[in-house]
Amino acid sequence: MPRGGRFYLGYDAERFPDFRYFLSTGKPGEMEGGERYKQTPEIVDELDRGGTARIPTKGKEIVFKRWDNLTDADNPDAVVFFARPEVLSGLFTLANFDRSDPNGGAVCPFGAGCSSIFYYPWLEQQSENPRAVLGLFDPPSARPCVPLDILTMAFPMKMFEKVVGFMEESFLITDSWEKVMKKIDRSSKLHSP
Repeated sequence: MPRGGRFYLGYDAERFPDFRYFLSTGKPGEMEGGERYKQTPEIVDELDRGGTARIPTKGKEIVFKRWDNLTDADNPDAVVFFARPEVLSGLFTLANFDRSDPNGGAVCPFGAGCSSIFYYPWLEQQSENPRAVLGLFDPPSARPCVPLDILTMAFPMKMFEKVVGFMEESFLITDSWEKVMKKIDRSSKLHSP
């Protein structure tokens, strides 16, 4: 498992040594180049000062399952969609359907792919008014590992259950969405293996 994955999933309690240089400019003679996701090591330090809650890892595994493979015994923390833009637009609109704050339904925090798929949705699940999390924006780390034109949107489970409850009264029943569905179908045919 990548170092970022171990950290964001709760298996490593601290960042690896020289993380501040890895995420920024590198360290001459020791870590050449760096990822250059942040301009300076000091910005990385400030990012980490914001605090990182530790996920209480219960055992050796965190299980990821396809929705259609869940059983009654499963109790998921989040639902993660790997999707193209048209599907994401629908998910994003659903996430904001019952919110008056234009920034209230979804967030897009900076972080590794695993942070947007698990860590931030888990944090949101702990809040009273959880938000969905857009993700997989971290080139070149995660992007080479995902299919073309795919990003993620992860819903904390208690938010997802709420969203499912108002799907039938939302834009999903309109002619406008029907047009988008046709575009999604065309896109699926173009991008299928």
